[in-house]
Amino acid sequence: MNKLLFRLLVFLMSLSLIGIILVQLYLINTSFKNNEEQFKYHVKQVIGNVADNFKEQEVYSLLNQYNILKETKGKKPTKTELLDFVLVQKNRTTNKTIIYSNSILSEDYNVNLSFFDKKMDSVNKVTNFVSNSKTEVYSGEGTDNANIQLNPTPEMTIKKSGRMDMLDKVQIQMFFDGITETKSLKERVSVNSLQKALKKELKLYDVNTPFEFGIYENGLATKVKSSEFKFDKNATFAIPFLTNSDGKSDYQLLVSFPEKKKFLFSELIGITTLSIIFTLIIIIAYTSALNQLIKQRQISEIKTDFINNMTHEFKTPIATINLALDAIKSPKVIDDREKTTRYLQMIRDENKRMHAQVENVLRISKLEKRELEINKESMDIHEIVEEAIEHVNLIIEDREGTITTHFKATRTSVLLNDVHFTNVIVNVLDNAIKYSPEKPIIDVITENVKDFVIIKVKDHGQGMSKVAQKRIFEKFYREHTGDIHNVKGHGLGLAYVKRIIEDHNGQIAVESEKGKGSTFIIKLPLIN
Repeated sequence: MNKLLFRLLVFLMSLSLIGIILVQLYLINTSFKNNEEQFKYHVKQVIGNVADNFKEQEVYSLLNQYNILKETKGKKPTKTELLDFVLVQKNRTTNKTIIYSNSILSEDYNVNLSFFDKKMDSVNKVTNFVSNSKTEVYSGEGTDNANIQLNPTPEMTIKKSGRMDMLDKVQIQMFFDGITETKSLKERVSVNSLQKALKKELKLYDVNTPFEFGIYENGLATKVKSSEFKFDKNATFAIPFLTNSDGKSDYQLLVSFPEKKKFLFSELIGITTLSIIFTLIIIIAYTSALNQLIKQRQISEIKTDFINNMTHEFKTPIATINLALDAIKSPKVIDDREKTTRYLQMIRDENKRMHAQVENVLRISKLEKRELEINKESMDIHEIVEEAIEHVNLIIEDREGTITTHFKATRTSVLLNDVHFTNVIVNVLDNAIKYSPEKPIIDVITENVKDFVIIKVKDHGQGMSKVAQKRIFEKFYREHTGDIHNVKGHGLGLAYVKRIIEDHNGQIAVESEKGKGSTFIIKLPLIN
């Protein structure tokens, strides 16, 4: 996969993920707004119902008192006939005549208003309207309007009498307005009754969240309010309260919900939680897939570099061996013992070099498969370090360098495998030599920290970047320095070092600065 296609794929995947997240947020926000609108509608219904109920209860209470008063203390009413209506119908088939008559009377009562309010001692006239109806059926040939007026005996008579509710209701409403307007708000409404009414109505509409309420008179707060009520223009619902017959009122009922947002969000908690969970799963799957893609790409690049390096590393010794063999075949050389010995040594050295590289690859493979057996025993760490230094002494002398030891550790007994750990120190020293462009100057330091021994290998070479420090122990990784082949190797040595140290329950780290050298720090547990 080329770089352009890889970047395009990553861009499209990222764009899709961002789109999914934005759509989820939009849907959640839309649902929240819909719930908020529904909440507002329900609250308006609730406070409207409460206001209507309070007005009706007040009227019914006064009406009940009024009826009692009318029956017990009111004087005999004065009746006045307002309307008299007569309708005559004759059925020619049956020869029967039906007469409908209806009259409306007003009953005037003189009522002492002090019964409703002690402050009122006047007498007021209250009027009821009564409807009287009568239906008479006459039969016979001679029945006509004239005979009817002579009051013949009807075959059937039906009489009805009743109050005219509509007229009564309007008249009573106007009558009671005069009474209620003289009372104080506390006499008309109590905090407890208003709270119960609101709570009951809110429960009917499934608005189960704490609320606060208050009544304002002409824009000013009254004492009829809940203890925590605070007016907030943007979060308070208001409606006219205790209106008169004209629909006007000096009072307003205000209701607020301190935990409104929490309540609205609680209704979305289920779908929101599922949305977040599935979105997180998508994000984790995406990042995991992207990480794998990047790793596979890096592995592909590293393997390509490894093959190039391996080809270059093997090409030189193979060419050297071929040249040495061709030289030995020459009659002039084959008889020269000294030259023959030198060429044979070259062949041996190049062969050992190739064999060492193959061994590195095999060792790493065995470590990963857990097939490499590591038998440990108590060893002196200083002896292992000195043995490793002996292995690289010839290389150091050839490059006119120095290795200085600073053995400050007093406790040096460690449980380890001498062969593998010697290889570890040799690899670290070899790395320090390789990356020292000038004469290699190396310091090996040991010290004790609590129950551990610390081994430091410090060089004054070219150092490494921060990126290289993070990846230096990865298999096949090598920091590029312009010419990829200026330092021999395949990036396997330090990967092997890290695996061996970890198998010894130890740790390895590196401190480095570009142009000032590097320090490898190995930490191993001591034997108590």
